[in-house]
Amino acid sequence: MAQEDMRDLQSQIDEIEALSSIYGDEWCVIDEASRIFCIKIADSSDNPKWTACLQTILPPDYPSSAPPLYQINAGWLRGPERMELSNRLEEIYLGNTGESILYLWVENIREFLVEKSQSSDSAGSKLILEEAEVSKSMVTEEADDDNDEGDVVDYSALKNTEQAHLFVDHLKDEELPEIKHGEAITDRRSTFQPHLALVVTPKQVRLVLDKLYENKKIASATHNIYAYRIHCEDKNTFLQDCEDDGETAAGGRLLHLLQILDVRNVLVVVTRWYGGILLGPDRFKHINNRARSILVQEGYTDTPEEAAKGGGKSKKPRGKKTK
Repeated sequence: MAQEDMRDLQSQIDEIEALSSIYGDEWCVIDEASRIFCIKIADSSDNPKWTACLQTILPPDYPSSAPPLYQINAGWLRGPERMELSNRLEEIYLGNTGESILYLWVENIREFLVEKSQSSDSAGSKLILEEAEVSKSMVTEEADDDNDEGDVVDYSALKNTEQAHLFVDHLKDEELPEIKHGEAITDRRSTFQPHLALVVTPKQVRLVLDKLYENKKIASATHNIYAYRIHCEDKNTFLQDCEDDGETAAGGRLLHLLQILDVRNVLVVVTRWYGGILLGPDRFKHINNRARSILVQEGYTDTPEEAAKGGGKSKKPRGKKTK
């Protein structure tokens, strides 16, 4: 083992021992050999209102040259709030490159929860919590309709190791890709609208999402489900991820669609404004149909009619088709 690798391993061991000592039962070892850990974080130890679970993977070159890979699990954390918290964690990493940062991350998330608790108190926490419960029950009721949909690949695992570029790319200057908007449809007062951008780095994914959330109508939508696939030609691998944004399993289904169509270097976002009437499995149909419609609109895949004319020939890898 190289000297640098040995230093990283020892730093990880020291950090894990310290965190275990500080947080006790809140700290959980999921897989020590794979360096996977989890910690439950709350705004208050006595009467917590807001909680989140931080799951991390420590890559072999952390902390010397790579960040921890992470996922934040919290049913209430969606849209702009999730983006804000991710930005805060990224800033901590960039400001402490080469150092152990898990403690800083945990305490920053706790600070975020405390701020949310104080904000909700000042704005009338009772009303907000009641609305959150209504939203939660709505999602749960619709989730019960998923049982007959067949097995769906679960993409909620910890972030792919390739996605360390989410942090590294922050150092590079990148232009905001052009964002295309597709036709919206409405079913039983729920409206679905797709958006699409050509992306070649995770940083561009972040830029597009930030830009979309600048639109108050999109930011206030019930769900903004997205998925992206970026092809790394030098390694012939993919950077890919998805987000349900409260619409259970929708992000995984959307990513699965992109994989089936073998589209590359694209981010697709489907915005849903809930109209008060449960749609059951039809909501997944509308999300994927809107996604496919904008992929066809922008030349990333054939229409069903064109695909049928192909006579069952093997499908070539797809980026954006030239027009």
